[in-house]
Amino acid sequence: RGEGEDRPTRPVRTDSTNERPRVARGADVARQFRNRPTATPHSQTFAPSTLRPSAPRRIRYNGRMTLAFTLDPMSVTLVVALGLVAGVLGGMLGVGGSVIMIPGLAMIFDWGRTPQQHLYQAAAMIANVAVSVPATIRHARAGAIVPKALRWLLPGALACVLLGVWMSNLSAFEGRQGQTNLSRVFALLLVYVIYVNVRRLFRPRPGVPGAGSPMVGETADSKVTPGRSLTVGGVMGVIAGFLGVGGGAIAVPLQQLVLRLPLRSCIANSAAVICVSAGVGATYKNLTLDQHHDGPWDGVILALLLAPSCILGGYLGAILTHKLPNRQVRIAFICLMIVAAVKMAALPWGEWF
Repeated sequence: RGEGEDRPTRPVRTDSTNERPRVARGADVARQFRNRPTATPHSQTFAPSTLRPSAPRRIRYNGRMTLAFTLDPMSVTLVVALGLVAGVLGGMLGVGGSVIMIPGLAMIFDWGRTPQQHLYQAAAMIANVAVSVPATIRHARAGAIVPKALRWLLPGALACVLLGVWMSNLSAFEGRQGQTNLSRVFALLLVYVIYVNVRRLFRPRPGVPGAGSPMVGETADSKVTPGRSLTVGGVMGVIAGFLGVGGGAIAVPLQQLVLRLPLRSCIANSAAVICVSAGVGATYKNLTLDQHHDGPWDGVILALLLAPSCILGGYLGAILTHKLPNRQVRIAFICLMIVAAVKMAALPWGEWF
């Protein structure tokens, strides 16, 4: 239109350079200002509509890391204490720290929230690496590792830990109900741990496979073959990747049964495998946390809180093993595992915990 035609009735402003009138944008700016997202304290910004309605609120810290919960000082203290307890009990009773850490994290953070089983498993897998490295160094110095078995245990575990993580990320284990299903499968592992420890209350821990055989290394009864070792490593890797555990609770008895190795060598081999397999599985698991509405750094944050105190607890547990009555400690651990199994199974009375 020419300059003589009608103009909008809104206020106009004249440009000082060429005297050409243009419509003011004040109304548009005001409208955008009124429709802006409400400001939140601590510069928190929430994820847009990409989240499902049932998913917990995601919070961005310093524009970089997102957590599906708020880490207040009390939560941090409880997580650090949980790592210490897991390390002490693991060092005293020879159990994996994940069977304590994962239920403990659920008890700390899952009050009225969507279960975050994937996040807890991702954090526990990182902590397993930190705990198993110093243990493997001690076993290597003692000559307890069997290289012939480790040569085939490791490839089987590496391949199958990725398979296990992939299985845990299937659609059947997504969302609120899916993560509840995954925690119920984890409860079955706790039932197995309870069974093993109850059995040890009434039966002494088995020694070596054959009479007069050495405490470490291969024996005359050992059956270390590539096929047997790959099978044990594969079973260990699938369970470790699927449930976020180290896999030692399964690999140690399997090595005794299938490979016929002494107990100490079974423990040493498992620790050496966990150093690598847990690291690979943890990397894959944490990189896929986004599909479960958790940021890739969430598991790292929790692991950084768990690992130092868990390592310290492991050393304390090794010392307390010779000072505290093992039977009473095992009974207390069994009671703790029963509570954890009820919580992870999402039974009606599990809400009490």
